[in-house]
Amino acid sequence: MLLPLLIAFAVSAALTLLIVRSSKLHGRHSADHDFSKPQKFHAVAVPRIGGLGIVLGIMSAVVATVGTTAEPTVGLAWLLLACALPAFVAGLVQDFTEAVTPRGRLLATAISALLAYALLDSAITHTAIPGLDWLVTFTWGSVFLTVLAVAGIANAINIVDGFNGLASMCVVIMLAAVAYVATQVGDPLIEWLALAGMGAVLGFFLWNFPAGLIFLGDGGAYFLGFFVAELCILLLQRNADEVSPLFPLLVCIYPVFETLFSIYRRVFLRSVPPSMPDGIHLHSLVYRRLMRWAVGDRSAKSLTRRNSMTSPYLWLLCMFSVVPALLFWNNTPVLASFLFLFGFSYTALYWRIVRFRSPRWLKLAHSRPRSPAAGDNDGT
Repeated sequence: MLLPLLIAFAVSAALTLLIVRSSKLHGRHSADHDFSKPQKFHAVAVPRIGGLGIVLGIMSAVVATVGTTAEPTVGLAWLLLACALPAFVAGLVQDFTEAVTPRGRLLATAISALLAYALLDSAITHTAIPGLDWLVTFTWGSVFLTVLAVAGIANAINIVDGFNGLASMCVVIMLAAVAYVATQVGDPLIEWLALAGMGAVLGFFLWNFPAGLIFLGDGGAYFLGFFVAELCILLLQRNADEVSPLFPLLVCIYPVFETLFSIYRRVFLRSVPPSMPDGIHLHSLVYRRLMRWAVGDRSAKSLTRRNSMTSPYLWLLCMFSVVPALLFWNNTPVLASFLFLFGFSYTALYWRIVRFRSPRWLKLAHSRPRSPAAGDNDGT
């Protein structure tokens, strides 16, 4: 079963390296030259089309395993990739042209979710959440919640895609959880797809972290968000009697909660549109407050190093929810308690950092002496 992971990894790594090495030919259109936006933390122009290698890596795994895997599995894999095309293409066009609005990308992802609903029966029909369980008993309610969940997770992955290796490793962690539970319930299709996804993302990760030679881009982020969301829904739909409906939510809660918290912060605290970009996401604050954005050497090498040093903190936060999801994947009450614990912990951590009261364990992890005269002002 490791074959799809290995094939996807090899193809994705090779193609991603090819994109990096040929960046002089396409960098004018494919590289991120904009350093002015508040959520931008890279130091040099870098290709942002890493999603190409990931998608082609998964496709190669599907092609290479024809004959060694059951035909229905191969057919369903192709259908899932076909459904992902609107989300991926809209993001890729944005990467090349900067011409697709956030609303346009969300609409494309919603179309992908509708296609998966119709072609793969990828539908949310049980949530274990009062009110929503009643809503999904109606077809229109199930369609609405499914599309909202898929588009929301895709957008959430794009939001946390702020530093080298951050979003990609979080996706690997999430897919590992899905693959494990699929193995436990005997679902080879979901296990196969999750492993192929892990391999393809790791092939990209090889060149993205820590050197930051290529970025995931909107195409990659929206594709991976769609891919993770669909595998979670399909796992639950195909194994409803065994897997808790809260398992997928706890697996994805870090990017989902980041998105919901950002909407709350922008709309209710800052009175700005929810789509307005800013530089005070949790990962941005960890970078600014702990990686000393405003002090020390500002060379490209040093800035890239600090960029990459930010991600492991957030990988730990992601694992804070994924590990209990792995341990209690069929226990709804326990999963619900961990959902509340994550929300409380995230909020407490955010407000401590934003008020310059970072927890001691975070400060000890970054022990570089600070300049007494420089302070911590990051301009936010």
